[in-house]
Amino acid sequence: MPQQASPRGTFQKIAGALRTQIDNDKEMTELPPVSEVMDRYDVSRGVVLRAFQALRRGGAAEPVPGGRWRVLRPGDGVDRRPLVERVAAVITDDRLKVGAAFPSASVLATRFGVSRPTVTKALAELEAAGLLTGGGQGKVRTVRAVPNREERS
Repeated sequence: MPQQASPRGTFQKIAGALRTQIDNDKEMTELPPVSEVMDRYDVSRGVVLRAFQALRRGGAAEPVPGGRWRVLRPGDGVDRRPLVERVAAVITDDRLKVGAAFPSASVLATRFGVSRPTVTKALAELEAAGLLTGGGQGKVRTVRAVPNREERS
């Protein structure tokens, strides 16, 4: 009878192997899907998720919407501002002028890695604040006002 591996510490071994893979592959931006890791190591979903959490505690990865996990590297800055602030910053970052067409919700969803309905809520807030004109199906949103950037020390 083959000797089975003890579940204790298995997730740590998997996390170590994934960490080695992250260190060796500088182009790696996402962890493999949970199902792929389950098949590769013949373990349960819970064990894989514990390994991913160990990488999270170690600062090597973080979850993103859609059940995926993004690889974090030293020096990589992650923008933790609320989505509405990041969407408003598109006006200044892309140097949009008053009257210019604003990117669609689909384009912004891809840019920020969130769902389109989430972006639509942020756009509604910016419309209410008077920064954007109202959009709608088939209508292009335009910049109504350029936000003031406050200097912060």
